Amino acid sequence: MAASPKRVKKVELGNANWIALLARCIDSIGNDAFPGKLVEALKSVADFDYSVSFAYHQNEKPLCLYNTFSHANRAVFVDDYIKGPYLLDPFFKACGRKVDAGLYRLQDVAPDRFYQSEYYHSYYVLTGLIEEICYAFYFPHGVSVVISLMRSDKSRFTAREFKLLKSVSPIVVSLSQAHWEGIHNRFESEPGEMGAVDNHVLIEETVSALFGSRITPREAQVVALVLEGHSSEAIAKSLGISVGTVRIHRRNVYGKLRISSQQELFSIFFQEIKTVRK
Repeated sequence: MAASPKRVKKVELGNANWIALLARCIDSIGNDAFPGKLVEALKSVADFDYSVSFAYHQNEKPLCLYNTFSHANRAVFVDDYIKGPYLLDPFFKACGRKVDAGLYRLQDVAPDRFYQSEYYHSYYVLTGLIEEICYAFYFPHGVSVVISLMRSDKSRFTAREFKLLKSVSPIVVSLSQAHWEGIHNRFESEPGEMGAVDNHVLIEETVSALFGSRITPREAQVVALVLEGHSSEAIAKSLGISVGTVRIHRRNVYGKLRISSQQELFSIFFQEIKTVRK
C-alpha cells in the first residue's frame, strides 16, 4: 500500500512569509480574490485538499461563498448539499446552537451516533473525506458562516496542525467578517435575529412537510433525531421518554412509510427534499 503523502507546514506564524500572506488577505477584502487568498494563507499553516465556505440564514438554502472543488466534486459537496442534506450537517446545527466562534473538528459537534447514521453512510462518505474541520462564526441579522478545510487521503490533521490553525481563528474570523459584512443582503427573506428558527425544529417541520399526515408530531420529532444521528438512548433523554417508547415510535414510522431500515428512511428524506428544493 502506498504511503500517504507527507504534509509539511510551510511557514512559521509571525515570520515574514506569513505576514506577507496576511497582507494579501487584507488587501483583497471586499473583492472576489479574498477567499482564495485566505485559503492560501491557511494552507501555508497546514496543508489540506479542499475548502468550501457556506453562509446560513434560518430556513433558507445555504449560500456557497467559495469552493476549491472540481466541477464533478462540486455536484456532491455543493449542489446536492444545499438541496437538503445540509439540514443534517453537524456544523450547520452547531451554528444553530451558537457554539463559540472558532475552529472545530467534526467529532466535536456531531451527535453520539453520527458515524453510524445514514446521513454519514449514504451522503457524507460520498465526499471521500477522511477529515473535515471548520471555522464557525456569526454576523448580524441571524447569519452564520462556516469555512471548511478538508482532507481526502489517509492523513488526518495532527494535534499540532489543529492547534496552529485554531490559534489563527481570531484572524480568520475578523478578516472574514470584514469581507462578508453585507452577507445578509444576499438572502431572499427579511433577515431576522439569530436563533429565530431552531435548526432542530426546522428539521422536524421539514420531516412533517415531507411525510404529511402519515406520521404524528411526536414521530416527526423522533425521525428528525434519528436522521441527525442520535442514538435511541440520546433521543429518549432529549424527549423525556423511555428507550422502549423511542423504539416503538421508530417501528410505527417504518410501518407507516412501508420501509424496514434507517437507510430507507434517509433515502426517502434525501430524494423528496431534493425534489422540493430544486
